[in-house]
Amino acid sequence: MTKERRNFYIKWLLAIVWMVVIFKFSNDPATVSDAKSGTVITMFDSLGLNLNSLLGTLANFIVRKTAHFTEFLILYVFLYKALSESFPKKRVLIMALIFTFLYACSDEFHQTFIPGREGRFRDVLIDTSGGIAAFIYFYFSQPKKTLINLINSTFAEHK
Repeated sequence: MTKERRNFYIKWLLAIVWMVVIFKFSNDPATVSDAKSGTVITMFDSLGLNLNSLLGTLANFIVRKTAHFTEFLILYVFLYKALSESFPKKRVLIMALIFTFLYACSDEFHQTFIPGREGRFRDVLIDTSGGIAAFIYFYFSQPKKTLINLINSTFAEHK
């Protein structure tokens, strides 16, 4: 197996494994999910940062939504790297974002079957915003010449 082929498989494996991790977290009933958020709050408290005193009753909510944002930011990165093996970079930026959005939709749908959980479009937007943050990073980390070509080719395709 060539090095390129091995890299291709490894990158896709990372993306798929991360999707399984997200699925597993989403499969937890609400009580288990809340307990995990509580553990994170306790960890911050042991470091001298009392989230409950800073954020009040919103602490658990903010920790959970930040976790979702981060999960999907990481998913976008893995998808971006995997798709980059087969497609031009300018298309990968959007393709990875579309796949991230679709997986966020499927994740929220999945949660409708879990006790105490519900699927909300607001959560799809929070999840997708993690992907958008990664999109912005990759978009602005490309050389300027590539960005100009991206803009020109985008407008050229719509003529």
